[in-house]
Amino acid sequence: MQATSIKIKSLVQLYELLPENERVITDVLRQIVKENLPAGCKEKIAYNVPFFYGKKGICIIWPATIPRGGIKRGVLFGLWHGNKLQDTENYLIRGTNRQVFYKIFYSAEEIDCGAIIKLLKEAVKIDGVK
Repeated sequence: MQATSIKIKSLVQLYELLPENERVITDVLRQIVKENLPAGCKEKIAYNVPFFYGKKGICIIWPATIPRGGIKRGVLFGLWHGNKLQDTENYLIRGTNRQVFYKIFYSAEEIDCGAIIKLLKEAVKIDGVK
């Protein structure tokens, strides 16, 4: 089944489409996000990928296999209002989008939980969700 021609409605459906490396990275990132967002935050499939929101969008996890993510390989972890974050360690990439700042992971071992958690906590404060 081509990822370009379908509307993904569940995580099971998404995981079935992803190569193992992207599936592992996506799963690790999802677990970090789910464990560190307050209860008022929700996860849904939007744009065919996992999207987390409180009052507004907080973050998105976009595997390269899913079209329109702008990456050729790996998994993009994007913070919806990255332009408002301090990001003093310059962990995030400030690409062509003025609002969404991101980091691309090519293996699960590259994921820095501490850096992601710090940025997520700041993103939650900006969102104002409880």
